[in-house]
Amino acid sequence: MELTDDDVLEILKLFEQSKFDFLQLQQGDRNITVSKGGYGPARATAASVAAAAAPASSPAPPLPPVSPMPAPKAQVAVTAAGLVPITAPVVGKFYAAASPADPPYAQPGSKVAAGTTVALIEVMKVFTSVKTEIAGVIEQILVSNGDYVEFGQTLFLLRPDNGAA
Repeated sequence: MELTDDDVLEILKLFEQSKFDFLQLQQGDRNITVSKGGYGPARATAASVAAAAAPASSPAPPLPPVSPMPAPKAQVAVTAAGLVPITAPVVGKFYAAASPADPPYAQPGSKVAAGTTVALIEVMKVFTSVKTEIAGVIEQILVSNGDYVEFGQTLFLLRPDNGAA
C-alpha cells in the first residue's frame, strides 16, 4: 500500500494534535521525519517534511506548519516543595528494574548519587537509562512498572542533598 499525499497530510495533522514529540515513518522511497521542540535525531521543519514527504518526481502540496515548541532546558527545575523532577528522556515503556526478577533501581527513600540509573525506558527493544542529574533521596515515584511514558514526563521526585540544588 502506497501513501498518498492526502495520507501524509492526515498523518501530519494527527501528529500535530498528539502528545508525541517525534515521528519517523518510511515506506519505499518516502521517508517522513517530524519532531516538536527539537526532539529527535534532527530538528524537522515544514520545508524538510515537505521535501521528505513527496517523491522527487512530483511536487508536494503545501503542508501545514509544524508548530515550534521551546527546547527543553538543561538546568535542573525545582518544584515548590523543593523537590527536583526526574523526567523521561524518551517516549517508551517504563521499567523500574532490569528484569522482573531484579529489585527496582530506586524506591521511595532510596539515596542516589548524581548520574545514578533509577529506571529504564524501552522503545522498539532499545533501552535508555533514566539517570539522576544530582544527588539526593527519591521522595516519590509517579509511574508504575510497565507504564508507557512520554518525553519530558516527570517520573520521580527527588529531594536534593543539602546544597545540591
